[in-house]
Amino acid sequence: MELKATRYAVEDRIAVITLARPRRRNAWTGRMHTEYRWCLQEADRDPAARVIVVTGDPEGQAFCAGADLGALEGHAEKGRYDPGTAEDIATPGYGVDPRFDASFAYHFGLTKPVIAAINGAAAGVGLVLAAFCDLRFAAAGARLTTAHGRFNFPAEFGLSWVLPRIVGLTHANDLLLSSRVFTAEEAMAMGFLNKVLPPDALMGHVMDYARALAAQVSPGSARETKHQIYRDLHRDAAGAVTEAERLLEAMIRHPDYGEGVKAWMQKRAADWQG
Repeated sequence: MELKATRYAVEDRIAVITLARPRRRNAWTGRMHTEYRWCLQEADRDPAARVIVVTGDPEGQAFCAGADLGALEGHAEKGRYDPGTAEDIATPGYGVDPRFDASFAYHFGLTKPVIAAINGAAAGVGLVLAAFCDLRFAAAGARLTTAHGRFNFPAEFGLSWVLPRIVGLTHANDLLLSSRVFTAEEAMAMGFLNKVLPPDALMGHVMDYARALAAQVSPGSARETKHQIYRDLHRDAAGAVTEAERLLEAMIRHPDYGEGVKAWMQKRAADWQG
């Protein structure tokens, strides 16, 4: 696919997806969504990629400033919502669990950890994207908002489901009902972020973290643990324990188990087969 609204690169086992519409503050369009899903699918299929990092073009001075104003005007003119995507859009993460087979929920079906490097404003769908990533790091002072209230929209793309599970109902109600702007520092205090860093240190920290995940965690463990986390949100405790025991019996037979033990005993890096 020709990428016009994103950039994609794999280096040192890290796939980096950059939202790249800097003149529009990396605002979201149907084209960007189409490319983003294609990039995720490529990264998820690529054995050379162990971790996925999502960020915004720094020239845009935003992670993703929400839906493009032109798209919002188009919805008003048409009198209906138009996602701007085709029926043949890529479906990364689909087929793992039917509860993940929808826009942005597809992140839960991916086999690799996804890290959001929030290097500037994240509004509306930009905040949704960050919320559905597995880990979130942000630049100090970044401004965030759910944004939907000012446009007579509902909470977008399952944000009313995922946000209470990240920050709790009290904070989620504040952010969803008010659509107010809040800072990265507030988001950190609420538990939405893993860490807040100086802007010039953000990407270095995220890439170091991603490299550590790629080196220290077997691909099979990363895949199954990720799926456990999101499936277990729908299970009771007994169901989670039963599934963990089933996975343990299956995964202990994989060569990566023996390799992990040997590497630990020999104090060396493991050579995972994946």
